[in-house]
Amino acid sequence: MKYQVASFCLPAEAMASDQIVAQQSAIVGSIGVIFQYPNVTELLKTIGVQVETIKSSPLKAAPSGYEPTSPEARAAVESIVRDSFDWFKGLVRDRRHLDEALLQKVSDGRVFTGRQAVELKLIDGLGDEQTALDWLAKEKNIDAKTPVRDYPLAPRFSDLPFLHVAVLGLFDAVGLSGLSERLREFGAIQVVERLNLDGLLALWHPPSSN
Repeated sequence: MKYQVASFCLPAEAMASDQIVAQQSAIVGSIGVIFQYPNVTELLKTIGVQVETIKSSPLKAAPSGYEPTSPEARAAVESIVRDSFDWFKGLVRDRRHLDEALLQKVSDGRVFTGRQAVELKLIDGLGDEQTALDWLAKEKNIDAKTPVRDYPLAPRFSDLPFLHVAVLGLFDAVGLSGLSERLREFGAIQVVERLNLDGLLALWHPPSSN
């Protein structure tokens, strides 16, 4: 049998674990669903750029950042968000064994500290990776010297490829292709990707070449 112990604080990923531990300064929660996209309609109008679109139906590729969001498009997206949120809350309720009152308390989108999360049953205890290894050894008779595999998370900014396209494409559209190319060459996007928060403590992450 394969056991998992999470020593990080992202509920969506950690919920599949048998035991969840987090540090006191961890940021736990943010249970919710969000759909976000940049709308540059007014900006394009100001600089005299118009995007022409031909599509098979009004809701194809809607909403779009190149045109005002129609009520129909907004309603379609809201229905996806609501359905996904219900599904997400169901996972939290079942995996963390929460009653309805506690589920409503923790699923309004806010975040909690590690200490608060223990009281709210979002995590099982406070600690670090060694705490998780000790739990495996004690509760599951796993050799304490078992190698630990670290799976690096993908950069957060790269999870939103449309931002790369939108920003660089906008520069190209308004005649700033030179700036667009410089951003690509200098790796400005990669600089943003290195920005990260370690719980409530912000740590400097030097380039891997240093």
